[in-house]
Amino acid sequence: LPGDAASAVLGRTAQPQQLAEMRELMGLDRSPPERYLDWLGGVATGDLGNSAAGYASGAEVAIWGDIRGNVVNTVTLAVIVVVLMIPLAILLGVVAATRVGRPQDHAISLGSLAVVSMPEFIIGSLLIVVFFSWLDIFPPVSLVSPGASPLERPEILVLPTLTLLGATLAGSTRMVRAGMLEALRSDFVQMARLNGLPERRVVLRYGLRNALAPAVQVFAQNIQYLIGGIIIVEYLFSYPGIGKELVDAVAIRDVRAVQSIAFLIAAVYIAVNIVADLIVLTLVPKLRSGRA
Repeated sequence: LPGDAASAVLGRTAQPQQLAEMRELMGLDRSPPERYLDWLGGVATGDLGNSAAGYASGAEVAIWGDIRGNVVNTVTLAVIVVVLMIPLAILLGVVAATRVGRPQDHAISLGSLAVVSMPEFIIGSLLIVVFFSWLDIFPPVSLVSPGASPLERPEILVLPTLTLLGATLAGSTRMVRAGMLEALRSDFVQMARLNGLPERRVVLRYGLRNALAPAVQVFAQNIQYLIGGIIIVEYLFSYPGIGKELVDAVAIRDVRAVQSIAFLIAAVYIAVNIVADLIVLTLVPKLRSGRA
């Protein structure tokens, strides 16, 4: 993008002297490698630097203090979606797999295919039309006051949650269904049935355990998406999350803020991948021995 943070926060009417002073205050008068190494050294000590928006108001505002509320808001929304998405995906996937070829399977499969084919903004817009324009039940925007918790007004989370469920639940359900079908057709499940074990026990103990291994990776990808990829949903509902903060930082060319937010998102991605791999190793013990 043209310009820098100093010109973005001071505006087009700023004088050259003002721009020079602001660039010196922000450290923009130094070379990019110097600024990057300075930021990297701050990260090692827990100091992400100051926000460009803070300089515009005449104060030094720490980036972490500026984005902390947005991080909490995004994590709150993500946790709610995950708590609903994982059990629903398992339930729907198991029902579809155990009733393959029946009306329940067709309904779940076609419904999942229809939802997964729609972008998030289409799902969110349809929900706004139905639940606000037609029924007037839930608000179309999810505004959260600075310093307040989104849980203080649960109704503002309903439409974003439903939108994100639509974006994540369909793919997870299809993966659980595929894993269950493969597990239920395996030799060890057939042997368990021949030994007279109840079908419920066969499905839950032998089928589901092995079907969840590939599904865990999809769950992990959805969690990563919920932390760093829901920019469109946050903007659609004006929800003050980390994605919206990232876009705002890009708009004013706040490189330190963009770096810091990207760093936090990357850290979450790595942590989620590690946890997912550990869960897969727990579900499939033979992977720990290195045997295929």
